[in-house]
Amino acid sequence: MTVDAVTRAANVARATLYRHFPSGNDLLAAAFHALIPPAPTPPAEGSLRDRLIALVQAQADLIAEAPVTLTAMSWLTLGGDLERLPGAPNRRSSDSPEVQTLRERVAEQYAAPFDVILSSPQAVAELGDVDRTTAAALLLGPIALGKLSTLPNFDYREIAITAVDGFLATHRKGAESLTAASNE
Repeated sequence: MTVDAVTRAANVARATLYRHFPSGNDLLAAAFHALIPPAPTPPAEGSLRDRLIALVQAQADLIAEAPVTLTAMSWLTLGGDLERLPGAPNRRSSDSPEVQTLRERVAEQYAAPFDVILSSPQAVAELGDVDRTTAAALLLGPIALGKLSTLPNFDYREIAITAVDGFLATHRKGAESLTAASNE
């Protein structure tokens, strides 16, 4: 995708395109912003495990259905040196508003539904205070690996259940004392 190709397809002058998108990266970020589907709504009812499984499976469905080219290009647009979540201090000042917005939307899309579930009274009672970024990484990491690796016969739904069960096993209150005891 080049700026020239976009101007030809849109039948607009290059100057008009640059008036709306100061750079090719801004144009690319705006295109991906429009293509990223909305985040799934977390279920309001059920056990903590059932709610997390439903959410991770819904996110897995979105990830599994995304075209590989869109996934790869979105990944490249986000950049490999994203050290902090968007909105945090010290984010890269060289990012344009479009790229920053894309980064923020992707981060929010995957984190916000987990915030809803993990801040519920049920989750707080079972898990205590859980770092949301770590939770999203542990729960969605295996799903992202499946997408990026393009493994044949990768069962997103089964991996979602396994990820949730592993997360709950290591994060339920008392799990840290079991882990510490087994390390001694």
